[in-house]
Amino acid sequence: MYPLLRPLLFSMDPERAHRLSLHALRVGGSNPVGRASIRALYAPRKQQPVEVFGLRFPNALGLAAGYDKDGLGWRGLAAMGFGHVEVGTVTVRAQAGNPKPRVFRLQEDRAVINRLGFPGLGADFVAARLAGGERPCGVILGVNVGKNKDTPLEDAASDYVPLVERFAALADYLVVNVSSPNTPQLRELQTGAALRALLTTVRQARDARAQALGRSIPLLVKLAPDLDDAALDDALGAVDDAAIDGVIATNTTISREGLRSPHKGEAGGLSGAPLTAMSTALIHKIVQRCDKPVIAVGGVMGLDDARAKLDAGAKLVQVYTGLVYGGPGLVRDIVEGLAAQSP
Repeated sequence: MYPLLRPLLFSMDPERAHRLSLHALRVGGSNPVGRASIRALYAPRKQQPVEVFGLRFPNALGLAAGYDKDGLGWRGLAAMGFGHVEVGTVTVRAQAGNPKPRVFRLQEDRAVINRLGFPGLGADFVAARLAGGERPCGVILGVNVGKNKDTPLEDAASDYVPLVERFAALADYLVVNVSSPNTPQLRELQTGAALRALLTTVRQARDARAQALGRSIPLLVKLAPDLDDAALDDALGAVDDAAIDGVIATNTTISREGLRSPHKGEAGGLSGAPLTAMSTALIHKIVQRCDKPVIAVGGVMGLDDARAKLDAGAKLVQVYTGLVYGGPGLVRDIVEGLAAQSP
């Protein structure tokens, strides 16, 4: 079905097409009949569970943050067969994000450039979306959090801490996003001293909530693919010192090497096929330098890309732009393909 729909979706503004997709998932995921219909169409018939972070994931494939920023369609997405769904990036206060147009398809490169800048309806709205309604059985829910654009960098913890406190009871794991290229100066938080201070403060808040709730709440940090070796070592040292549970690698890139599309000069973060090798190479380095579990994201366009990231040492993989080009059937293809390859 998706090959027939894709020309229509690609004729629309990318944000409008995305809103329509999320609306369909929101409606379909809001009731048992809709969820059953989605499962019948798209859910994998065979999957291989994965245990990591003290959690049992139904399979290794998840949906990356950014697709469902406000938790609108996560129940429908869970019915598609993802082993985990990561909502966000969520900010404390609602914000509009950057001016439009801000999302561009690079069809010649099977890629997307976005400069969204964390648009969203804010923590109160997302918390209500996650708490209200039936919790899909089995799927692991992550919440990715970031700072508001108008929060000074030196006060970043004043945004991250209340977000961690708010979503600890609603999420299975939490992610600190310090690597989006679309919020001014945000990536400066990846430097060792700043990252160490921020992660230590946030982890202490997580610890307090975990103790109150009587369960573990894994805390991860999401890093950029553009870190050089020295910056990567610095960031991983901070992750280790702050006793963070894992790393998500990677966010979008500011690199434009080898692109052919006329949109290649647009500002923002690049995702999709051009990021595949860069992100996999960074995963290799992280696994060699750090003993924290890694969730891989970046250029997962099909089964071979997912397999390569797992072979590089990642425990789980996530997809986003691959869905834009491959459609919802990509989930079944990857999950069943990985299950067939497992011993």
